[in-house]
Amino acid sequence: MGERGTPVKPGVAVLTQQVEHMFFGQFHHNIDDKGRLTIPARYRDLLAAEEAYVMRGFDQNLMVFPASAFERISRRVEQMNLTDPKVRMLRRLFFAGASQLEIDKTGRILLPQFLRQNYIKDSSAVVVGVGNYFEIWTPERWAGQEGLLHEDSLAHMFADLMLSSE
Repeated sequence: MGERGTPVKPGVAVLTQQVEHMFFGQFHHNIDDKGRLTIPARYRDLLAAEEAYVMRGFDQNLMVFPASAFERISRRVEQMNLTDPKVRMLRRLFFAGASQLEIDKTGRILLPQFLRQNYIKDSSAVVVGVGNYFEIWTPERWAGQEGLLHEDSLAHMFADLMLSSE
């Protein structure tokens, strides 16, 4: 039974639990002189139960994964054919550009210097939820992404992905 004694479909409870464990929204935060970034309280709560990993993103950004999501992806990458040059490049991107994170008692993560110097050079960042992980962007690069997200042709752009609510 749901709230107020109303019946709940079995799939709704699973979906509700999945949504409760998703990263969404966008937040502007500062990065201090030591490279520490305060992450949103909701994100801290989601990461409290497990470790987190930061890695290079695919769009000149950083991606932060809970350990469970990072491990699923790393298993898939490790199963790919090593004789394929594209796979070797992906492995370098994924593993050489990754680092385990710790959240301090004030809710900050220390972004490794090698990632900051190439991806987050300023003292401010935009933290963006993307489902089972979140991204860290410079404000300028995120503004560019926001511009793409406001184009008139988005429905046409995503039509082949078969996105449906059913």
